[in-house]
Amino acid sequence: MSVNSARNAISKALLRPVPSRTIRVAPQAARHLSLLASTRTPTVSRISPAVSKSSVASGIRFKSTDKPWGPPIVSYEELKPITEQPSDPPPPKDVREPDEVALGAIPSSVSLPLSTLKKHLSSNYDAGSFVKEHMFHKPLPEQKMIFYCRSGKRSATACQEAQEAGYRNVRNYAGSWMDWRKREDESQMGNRGEDDD
Repeated sequence: MSVNSARNAISKALLRPVPSRTIRVAPQAARHLSLLASTRTPTVSRISPAVSKSSVASGIRFKSTDKPWGPPIVSYEELKPITEQPSDPPPPKDVREPDEVALGAIPSSVSLPLSTLKKHLSSNYDAGSFVKEHMFHKPLPEQKMIFYCRSGKRSATACQEAQEAGYRNVRNYAGSWMDWRKREDESQMGNRGEDDD
């Protein structure tokens, strides 16, 4: 059998009309099905399902082996002592813009705006220029860094950009400034209540 005759046989088999079947449906369901009817000829996908009906019916449970997305998270409880003695690890990096930082910041944190972070953490950016720009030493690639912003989204981006620049020991304070301020306010309210006793 030649290649052309094989192609013709396959084409004829694929283009052969599929026999239709009659399905009995309750009158209410028939009305709903008629609304769903389409004038287009449906196409058949040959993709097999990832989960078979038999595995679902038998009660097999599936477990994800994927690691959680994003950088490791630091909590308020972990960050609080660092802000009180910021020598090791180095102080948290605030990636908000200077006008936002002026409205309040986590104690002992240093400003490293997200708008400049990628460029300034790159290996091509001079350490002396970094100090002039940010008023602290450029972190070493193996150094621990904690990033925060207003709500945690920009700090997650900062972690990703730092990792792309070769920094592997980065963490995100996911609650960021909003969580910090809320927790500090709650702490002060609790302390005031104790003073009233």
